[in-house]
Order: sequence, then structure tokens, then C-alpha cells
Amino acid sequence: MRLPMHVIATAALAALPLVTAITPPGMISAPRRGVALANPSGDFAVYTKTEYSFEDQEATTEWERLDLISGQISTWSTDSNISEIVFVGPTSSSILYINATNEEGDGGISLYSADAADLASAVLVASLPAPFTGLKAVSTPSGAIHFLVNAKAYSNGTAYNEDLAEAPASTARIYKDIYVRHWDTYLTPERYAVFGGVLSRSSSNGSSSGGYTLAGGLTNYVTGLCNATCAESPVQPFGGSGDYDISPDGSQVIFLTKNIDLPLANYTSSQIYWVPFSGSVNDSVPINPIGATPGAEGASAAPTFSKDGSKIAYFQMNGISYESDRNIIYVANPDSSNLNVRSVVGDWDRSPDVLIWSNDGNGLYVAAPDLGRERVFFVPINATSGYKPANITDEGVPAVDPALSGLGPQDVSEFYFSSNSTDIDLQAWIIYPANFSEKETYPLAFLVHGGPQGGFYNSWSTRWNYKVWADQGYVVIAPNPTASFGWGQNLTDAVAGHWGDYPYWDLVNAWDYVNSSLPYVDTARGIAAGASFGGYMMNWIQGHPLGRRFNALVTHDGVTNSLADYATEELWFINHDEAGTFTSPNETSTYYRWNPILYYENWATPHFVVHNDLDYRLPVSEGIMLFNMLQVKGVPSKFLNFPDENHWVLNQENSLVWHTEIFKWINYYSGLSKAASPY
Repeated sequence: MRLPMHVIATAALAALPLVTAITPPGMISAPRRGVALANPSGDFAVYTKTEYSFEDQEATTEWERLDLISGQISTWSTDSNISEIVFVGPTSSSILYINATNEEGDGGISLYSADAADLASAVLVASLPAPFTGLKAVSTPSGAIHFLVNAKAYSNGTAYNEDLAEAPASTARIYKDIYVRHWDTYLTPERYAVFGGVLSRSSSNGSSSGGYTLAGGLTNYVTGLCNATCAESPVQPFGGSGDYDISPDGSQVIFLTKNIDLPLANYTSSQIYWVPFSGSVNDSVPINPIGATPGAEGASAAPTFSKDGSKIAYFQMNGISYESDRNIIYVANPDSSNLNVRSVVGDWDRSPDVLIWSNDGNGLYVAAPDLGRERVFFVPINATSGYKPANITDEGVPAVDPALSGLGPQDVSEFYFSSNSTDIDLQAWIIYPANFSEKETYPLAFLVHGGPQGGFYNSWSTRWNYKVWADQGYVVIAPNPTASFGWGQNLTDAVAGHWGDYPYWDLVNAWDYVNSSLPYVDTARGIAAGASFGGYMMNWIQGHPLGRRFNALVTHDGVTNSLADYATEELWFINHDEAGTFTSPNETSTYYRWNPILYYENWATPHFVVHNDLDYRLPVSEGIMLFNMLQVKGVPSKFLNFPDENHWVLNQENSLVWHTEIFKWINYYSGLSKAASPY
């Protein structure tokens, strides 16, 4: 069972040119590989590889084939219209795949069956009239294929297709309840739903590449399940095919939705429903309604059938309005008359976020943040609440791509330091620049992570990539202060009501440790940067003594005025982290106490501000207010705005500008640049 996890993690790594120093263009244009999908016999796997060309200003995607025996990688398909595949059918190389267009050209998609060894044999088996995604499929005992996909749906249950929808005469939006927008999108009456369909086997075609026809229409299992609000699956904005599953024999479906009995903006609670594949939304049964399992009222995740279909596993939090509570593992029977829901290792003080059944059904492989790493653990399903799962990885899966050979353990180390916020020692990562020598000194780049519940891990990212920052010539320090994942739930929970003290104290103590213990770090030339909560912390330290220890600050999409926190969309987050609703903004309120603008008179450090128009979590007015106040006070400052980006910067050209402008700013104030001006 460990081999598939290794393959999945390895293929997901981004390959880089063989270099010791990584530049922003090199990182952004490097191949980005998708999840590796292994065929049933474990002979080979396929995955996507996407590369961006700054010369052509476009991205190209192709599929690669990984031989799981020899490790040989080859091109499998250059057809970028193949968007998703599933291994399903009579042989171990039979596949069903989604083509992102259809012959009608009406915004729908096509389903093809083929043999993975001979894509030229692909046969069109269905044309679907909407942009369905999230394909899951299994072969049934009869030889038919049962499949699931998802798409937006009208309230009558039919699939929504924007290309075919009639444009309204007015662009007005009218709402009678809160939660009018989420992440980067205004909510509309259409909601996502899971659809099921049947591909019947044709007796006239015995090949592995075709012989299927769509039998009837698609069944919507979700739309119409309503109370205070209506069900939606996958849950937006990040939900995908991991929010639903189909049993191995194709007879049952499970899906996840926010709790239909509670207001969407105020609660994180979500439930998992079971429904027979041959049934409809009217036959759906909640597996974990509030009250059925003591304490389990919060967000659910990752509903997954066991390999034999006899069990369902999923995660659920206890807190009904807390998105960063501890994920607890649950196992249930897929039997509406005898669900028998029970927790597994319920006292384990880690919060797993990935779940895969073992082949024999006796255990689960889960991944969880642990001491600054995302580690894999094996959990027997009959384990007691006090059982401590065994870690079967350490620093993660070793990279096998030779293009990564310029990077290695020598680029990273860590230290632990004490703080007055907690009894445990806290951890921080050190990332070294190319050609690092302890005999030389390097300016400090002090990064603060978002969340605040989150963490800096020994992992790769195309956003806030530590090595890209380090290779500008810095030693990067990336602390994990109060609120970080992986050191127990108490540390994560402690930040609620304490945004301005506990993590701030931790960062001061981390800086003190660096200043006193790492002689190769030049703190006198240091800069600090952070996004989201990290951006808030830049604004907070700007008015406090720690802000005077840096030559420049960078805020990306951070809170400037916490009295405006209710301009966000997820009120559950603000209510929890501010330890109450926004009812009395006086001096005893955390909304008031931890407000960065209270310390405006102390602002002095040169400050670079980034804020994007489509960030509805932290509206762009926060960044504009910060920039306006800095300018009025005469603090050197610069504002970068992307009208087409949300809380993150994802467009490759925008990402290059983001890196270029920020590095121009910090390199000037750290002395790495000889430019006459940071502008």
C-alpha cells in the first residue's frame, strides 16, 4: 500500500532546472505535475505536466506515463483536452476520460473510453450538455460502468451551462440572507451537485476501448435537499471529487454538504449523506447528523468507501463554527439501518487531512501536519482512542526527478526556541541561499505564515517559496508561532482572542534567537513579509518595537482595521478568532484591542502593500487604507494591485510581477540591490 502513496507524492513535485539558485522565472515556469493515477495492476501511472512559457505567454499541458517497475517516464498524450481519466473497464489498462469539449460546441464535455496503451482507439460514449468535472467511475458486476461527475445545477435539478443560459436584462444581485459572496465569487441561485450516470456495455464490441453507451439521463443526488439553506456538493470554493465517492460495486453514493439546517456564513458544520446509486435525493440519509455522534458537530471531510465497500471513513471536527478544529477519524457502515458510526484513535493530538484505505480494509493511511512536516501515518480501524499511530515517513517522500538534484537537505535546517506564550518550545525553519557559507553574513528575510491557524512545512510551493526568497541572497527564517498546526491542538487553539499578543511574542522571541545564536544572519539588514494573517502581523508589528528591527515590511492581503472585520464572508472565522461577535467594539473587545491602526503614530518602516480586487475574504479596501495611511504619514510605501486575482496570485505573469516588485523593494532596503531607488 505504501507504493501508491510514494508515487502520488513524487509525481506531484515540481521539477526544476538543475541549479542551486532558483529565480522567480525559473520557479514559475518549471513543470508542475499533477497527481499520479496508477492502473489497477500497478504497472504504470499517468499524470499531467503543465509548463508556462514567458516567451509565448501561455501554458501547455501534456500527460506523462511513469513505469512503476523501471521508473521510466515518457510522454503519454499531448492532447490537452483530456482533462481527467479513470482506470475502469474490462482490463487493467481500460480507461474512461473526460474531453473538455464536445462535438456540439455548447460548453459541455465528452466522455470517451479507450485503452491506455492505444489512445487512437478511443471511442466517444457520451456527450454531456454542461461543463461536468470530478469524474469517478467503477465497473459493476453486470459489466456496466457507473460514474459520478459534478456541475452547477438549477433549483429544478438540471445541470447549469453558462454558455446556454439566458443573459438577464439587468446585472442586479439581490440577497435576503448574509453570505452574499465567498472567496472570489458572488453567490448565485445555482449550486453544485453530484450527478450519476450509467454506461451500458454493448455486446457487439468486446474490446477494452469502447462498446459503451449512455443509458438514460443523469441523476442529481443533491439538489432539493433544503431547510435553512440548500445542499451543495462539492462544497465551494475548494471542494472537488474528494467531497463524494461511489462504492466499488457501483451501488452506493456518499456526498458531503454544508449543514442545511444552519446559516452558511455563521457555521462550519457539514454532513455526509448516503444514497443508493439507483435512488435520488429523496432517498438520501445523513450519516452524521448533529446529535447522532456525541461532540461531532463541525466540518466533515474526505468521505471514502473501503476497497470492498463494507465501510466508510471520513474526518469530522467537533467545533460547529471553527474551521481549524482537530480532524477526528470516523468509520461507519454504509447501511442506513445500521450506520454504527465510531471514532478511531479519537484522542490522537494531530489533525489528519488526507485519508486512503489500505487494500485489506483493516486500516487507513492518513497524512497530518507533524512537527513542521506533512507525515504519513498508519491507523488500524480497530485501534483504541488512546492508540498513537506510527509515522511511516519523516521528511517526506524523496524526490526522484534528476532535475531536483541541485536541491537537498543542505538547503534547510531548523531550530527550537522558547517563548512566554507557551510551555512548549516553538520551531522555526532556516532556509539558506545558494552557495551558503557560515563564514559570511546574509541579511534576514523573516516570513510569517497565514491562517493564523496554519504552518510553514518542509514542502514545496509555487507561492511564497522559501528557496526563491533565500536565493535572492537572504537567510530565510520561517517560524511556526502560536496557532501553527503539528504541535498539538492546544497550540492551534491558543490564538483565538490573542492575535496581537501570543504570536507577536513568539515572533519577537524567534528574532531574538536568530540575533543571538546565528552569527551568519545580519539582522541589521533584515526585512519581514507575510500574507493574510502574516499580512496582519506586518501591520501590527509596524506599530510595535519589532517593526523597528526591520528595514522593510511587506503586507500581502492583510487586515489593517480589525473594526472592519465583518466585511469578510466567513463570519464563523471572525467570530471564533475574535472570541465573539461584533457587538460591542469598545476597548475590552478584541476587535478594538488588536487593531493595527491604534498604533499609527509609531509607523515608520518602509512598507510594500499588495492587495487584490477579488479577495472577498479580506476586501481590497484594507490594502488601500493601509497604503493611504502610510502615504499620509510620509512612510516610504508602494501599492501593488491585481484586479483579476483573489487572496492568492495564481496567474504566471502576475506572479512574476509580484516577485519582481517585492524583491526590488526588499533588496533595496536590505542592501542587496545597488539600485538608486526602490521604486
